[in-house]
Formats: sequence, structure tokens, C-alpha cells
Amino acid sequence: MKHSRTVSDRAADASLRLVATVNVIVVAAFFILLLLAMPARAEEPVACTGKNLLARMETEDPQALAAIRAEAGTVENGQAMLWRIDKEGAAASYLFGTMHMSDPRLLELPDAVRSALDEASTVVIETTDVLDQSKMMAAMLANPELTMFTDERTLTGLLSDEDRAVVEAALAARGIPLGSIQKMKPWVVATMVALPACELARKASGQPVLDTMLAAEATDAGKALEGLESAVDQLAAMASLPMDFHIRGLVDTLKLGPMMDDIIETMIVLYLEGEPGAFWPFFRAALPADDGSAAGFALFEETMVTARNRTMAEGAQPFLDEGGAFVAVGALHLPGRDGLVALLRQAGYVVEPVR
Repeated sequence: MKHSRTVSDRAADASLRLVATVNVIVVAAFFILLLLAMPARAEEPVACTGKNLLARMETEDPQALAAIRAEAGTVENGQAMLWRIDKEGAAASYLFGTMHMSDPRLLELPDAVRSALDEASTVVIETTDVLDQSKMMAAMLANPELTMFTDERTLTGLLSDEDRAVVEAALAARGIPLGSIQKMKPWVVATMVALPACELARKASGQPVLDTMLAAEATDAGKALEGLESAVDQLAAMASLPMDFHIRGLVDTLKLGPMMDDIIETMIVLYLEGEPGAFWPFFRAALPADDGSAAGFALFEETMVTARNRTMAEGAQPFLDEGGAFVAVGALHLPGRDGLVALLRQAGYVVEPVR
């Protein structure tokens, strides 16, 4: 038992809380907004360094890995990324879970996904605002309070001395002067540090994330392209969460250090395995929570996941009723009792897993 719980212990020793997980979740399900607002420029390729923590657990803590797999197997609608949606009188539609990143492995569509996309007459993504960089920047400039402090507050002014030291050192290690981010909201700064350097380099060089690739293919093929939300709605939802929650999330994300890349890599592996239901069990094993994070996390889950699931389900229905739709949203929106699959079934659609 020498290696027992090694991965979990490493996280616990760093005093990580579940709010750090939020920034990982947001990378997978939300940061497409700010990521795509970044201008493209010539950029040298950067090698990805993240390691699959599940492979490490297989050697160091097989019991914990077995527990993750067992719990994942109980998650409602958690064992598929592609779902067929049928309604009497309409052509079949499909629901596909994405990951908002540009990793080449994610851009290689499985045959079943490719077939569903080719068959569709309409492609629906979370928001089409991200496809027009000038429109995205205009929306952010028109609503500066969503991403910036527009009053006398500064980021460092909200940090304790201890947290300021953590933030300053971690940003300095990344070549980011503390003074340059003083007016940014903490969750925006978290965007800059949560993603692996290789992902940021790919985006800077113009590589598309999975969602924008799907949208580009739809446009090139003459398909209708629609969105379920606006960028402002998504930004406003994130900005509505308590400032203390955002501060804690930024500090704890920085404390993760290189482990953040490992967590992202592990999420990609789980995604490629077609197991969205395994994300939460993995998070809980790798990032133990403390009691103080529960309330803030519950609010995050309701605001950024559950409430948006309801909005997406309602917004998708006109396209599903028409038939021939290919609906692509972040994979974390699919599973669970309040996930899109369950909500669409409650609305009367027949929803069955494809892969």
C-alpha cells in the first residue's frame, strides 16, 4: 500500500479545494468565449506536457481507479458522446458533446459523428457569437463590467497577503506581471493560467477548437448554422457568481501548478473514451474538496451547468422539431438527471445513444 492514494494525497497536500475544479470544468464547457476572443498570430508549436492521471492511478492506486470507473457507470446518460434524437414526423437529429479545445485528437471525428454531421441540414452550437471575433470583442467592450473591474476595485486589493504572494509568484513564473492584470476579473485571469501552453499556442496560431471546426464545416457545406445562447448571456452568468468564489478559484487553480495540464490531459482521455459520466468521479478523486467550498460550488453548478442545460434544451427544440439537426454543446451538459439528454426525453423526444 506504499503508493495508495498518491494522486489524491498530492492534491490534498497542496490544500486544493473543489473550487479549483470549477476552472477545469469551465475550460471544458465555457472558456471558448475568451479563448476565441484572442487574436491569432504566428506562434511556434509548443509540446503538450500533461500526463494521463488515470494511467498513473492504474499503477499507484488501482482501487481508486476502480471506484472512479464504478461511479461513472452509475451516472445517468454518462456513457456516450453522440445521441440520436427522434420525433414522429421529423427526420432524425443528433446531439453531440464537444470539448472546447483544439487538440488534434479531438478534431478527428469518429465515423458515426462524421456521418451524423454530413446528414444534418442544420448545425447548432452553443453560441455563434464566437465565430466573429470583432463581434465578440464588441460585446465585451459594450459590457466591460462582465470581465473587468470598472470601479475602484483591483484584483490584488481583493487578495489576502498570503493569496497575493501565491498569485504574484505563479503569474511571474508564467511571465505575466501582476500589474498588467489588476483590473481583470479573477475568472478572466484564470483563463490565462488554466489552459496548457500548447493549447494557447495552437489558438494563437489560428488552430480551430472543435466547435468552430464543426461550424466552419457546416458553413462550407451550405448548411444552416444556429446558436443556443449569446456570448453576453454566458459572460453574465459567470460574472454573476460571488467574487469570493472567483478569488478562491483563481488562487487554488494557481496552486495546482503543472498538475493542471495533467487534469486537462486526463479529461481529453475520458472524452475520447466516450465517458462524460466519468468527469465528476475523476474530479472528486484528484481534487478533494473542503467543507467550505460546497455552497459556492452548488451555486456554480446551478448557474453555469444546470440553468444553461434548461436554456439549451428549450432553445434546441425548434431545430429538433424541424428535424435534421446536429446539436453540438460541451460534453458536460449531456449526462445526469438535469443533463440535456434527460431534459429532451422529458420534453417528449426519443433520445438514444449512438457512441
